[in-house]
Amino acid sequence: MVELKDIQRVLQKNKEGANDEFKRLFHGRGGLYEGYRHLTVDHINQNILAAALYFEEENEDAIITMLMEFVLQHNYDTLVLQRRYLKGAPSEILCGEVPEDLTILENGMKLKLNLLSNKNNYYFPDMKNGRAFVREHAKDKHVLNLFSYTCAFSVAAKFGGAKSVVNIDMSKGALKIGMANHSLNRLDPKGVSFLPYNILKSFSNIKRKGPYDLIIIDPPSFQKGSFEATKDYEKIIKKLPQIAAEDATLLACLNSPELESQFLIDMIQEWAPSFTFQERLQNVPEFASKDEQKSLKNLIFTRSF
Repeated sequence: MVELKDIQRVLQKNKEGANDEFKRLFHGRGGLYEGYRHLTVDHINQNILAAALYFEEENEDAIITMLMEFVLQHNYDTLVLQRRYLKGAPSEILCGEVPEDLTILENGMKLKLNLLSNKNNYYFPDMKNGRAFVREHAKDKHVLNLFSYTCAFSVAAKFGGAKSVVNIDMSKGALKIGMANHSLNRLDPKGVSFLPYNILKSFSNIKRKGPYDLIIIDPPSFQKGSFEATKDYEKIIKKLPQIAAEDATLLACLNSPELESQFLIDMIQEWAPSFTFQERLQNVPEFASKDEQKSLKNLIFTRSF
């Protein structure tokens, strides 16, 4: 059984080298620390530490005391705790304050962050390597970003020199944040679209703007009334040949612990056989998991005939 002092040592080790960029200091959800699967701790920047508890635990007070000591020791100004196990997942500022227009840095990109949201906070840090891949392969490409949320992939693509990016998401609010993310980075808005479509019902409109050289599919594993990976991913894969350029690259993402990489590989082989599986991107080291097949899966496919 892992003890609290062991968690302190992990935090100390991972804090080394942390700078103004976001960094996960403790990832209990990976299952590597028995008894602490419910805890995550993030270095937002040099001033702000944020933690989340996913289950109610008897030693919650001890965890908070440990985090407060860590904040003082490393000269953070602010500690925010989100209790994900409570209805509404409320966040509490335990010390300091949170700037109204908070942003994080990732590989030099600025992205908006809402630490006090009772939903997702605009930013998924475990997707860092996926965004790096897009940035490295976007030069002069026409990019399609499905389930774009706050459009961090789009920002990465524009940093990488993309010719155009089409962002598709049902949430107008998320797309509005996406527009702000582009403005934050002073990116030329020319060629960037933000379309509030239901992806599964809008393929004629999506096809009209194609074909696309680089396609990103990053859906929720399950979102009631919107998307369920086990039944809806297939619908998108079947449409790929109609919207992809002849030499297109596909980044297909899957963040469901119950589904392994082979779920997507087999589906694409059946319904979009012109795409060939190339590799699974390595995950960010700070998000290591006891069972990597249960962690985030970023799969790269290329199209050829």
